[in-house]
Amino acid sequence: MWIAGVALAGVLALSGYALLGGDGDADTPAKSGASPSASGTPSPEATYAAPADWTEPERWTALPRGERRDDQGSTVGFPQTTEGAAAMMAAANNSSVEGSKSSVSEQMRVYRSYLGKADQSAKNAEAIELNAKNTDKTLATEMGVAPGQPLPPGAYVRNTVVGYKVIKASSGEVSMWLLSRVVQKNGETAKESGSYTRNLVAAQWEGGDWKLTSAATVRAQQDAKASEKPAMVAPGDAAFNAAGWTAIREAS
Repeated sequence: MWIAGVALAGVLALSGYALLGGDGDADTPAKSGASPSASGTPSPEATYAAPADWTEPERWTALPRGERRDDQGSTVGFPQTTEGAAAMMAAANNSSVEGSKSSVSEQMRVYRSYLGKADQSAKNAEAIELNAKNTDKTLATEMGVAPGQPLPPGAYVRNTVVGYKVIKASSGEVSMWLLSRVVQKNGETAKESGSYTRNLVAAQWEGGDWKLTSAATVRAQQDAKASEKPAMVAPGDAAFNAAGWTAIREAS
């Protein structure tokens, strides 16, 4: 049960942090106004400055689109390919907290749309919602409003997946590292701050679509031990190629 709990912490990654806390598979470079973890614990500190010169990424891909949107408004129905799995994982991690969108609404949407059936339970849903509420409280404090009140005009936290690196892939299971850009702005006149995050994710083919599962995540954690974690570097940095990342283009 402990292993499954740790895996579930890595299964649901949103806005650059694990929904149920972290087990070391999600790292965030330090920045001003860094978005908090869902558990409210500070992110591990690191430093990274994007270089001035652009180096073209050696590996690019346009990920396939999902076939439809579900009742949560999430894109689903991805092809049974490695790129299809990557597209689902990116869709599950691309998110925003702004306007009427809260951490609670975004994290529960991901839970309902992208988590495998075996990992869905009343207990897990309750834990995810509680941690998301704590995240919303922390964001409200950082942005100078009372918990439960709307964020200031122009305030947001956005997470965008910009690259991935496959760990292991088959027709029924895919694991990979995701590289994301996380930006936060505390109001219309505030300066936007940003960082890069790296998350270990894994999915299984289930019911005609890719789903995030703790079982796949446990195996991914074991497989990932065979090599070093890829460096968190921006596309355009020569180190992006050295780390083995594949950059993501928007599909046409």
